[in-house]
Amino acid sequence: MPSRLILALALSLVLHAVVLFWDAVRFAAPPVAQPPLAASLRLPAKTPPRAEAPLLKDTLSADPPTVKPPPATRPATSAGPPLSEAAAKRQVEAAKRKLSQHVYYPPDAVARGLEGEVRLLLRVSDDGHISDVSIAASSGHAILDQAAVKAAYAMGKVTWVHSRELILPVVFRLE
Repeated sequence: MPSRLILALALSLVLHAVVLFWDAVRFAAPPVAQPPLAASLRLPAKTPPRAEAPLLKDTLSADPPTVKPPPATRPATSAGPPLSEAAAKRQVEAAKRKLSQHVYYPPDAVARGLEGEVRLLLRVSDDGHISDVSIAASSGHAILDQAAVKAAYAMGKVTWVHSRELILPVVFRLE
């Protein structure tokens, strides 16, 4: 039995020596010269300005989106000529102020530390009442989305708005 043990020990030592010698020879060889790294910065190519894109895009469709031309005639319920950009901004700011009076941060959302921004699409009837509220962009949290929709309906009448549709952001941030 001792001769077998001595033979096994000798074979183990020879095997380990060969493996170690092989690694030593492989690492002792000079490394292959690598070319030095070179980096350069290029300015992005200038792209021509894009045409007016719709706010909501169909990202699931494989076909390119088609933009429908506006109708040639204005509907009879329209409230006159289109608004100037400054007048439209004033209406949106006034609507945001009125909406902020009715927005509340749900206690469950505060307890869970939820934050986000909801974009609401408000449809205003001819007499100034909010006829429909839909979510144009969700915050990612249903509880915040529902609180924003409830606040929009609570606004009641917005007779000073001449647009038939408004997109209003509602921001929920914990401080």
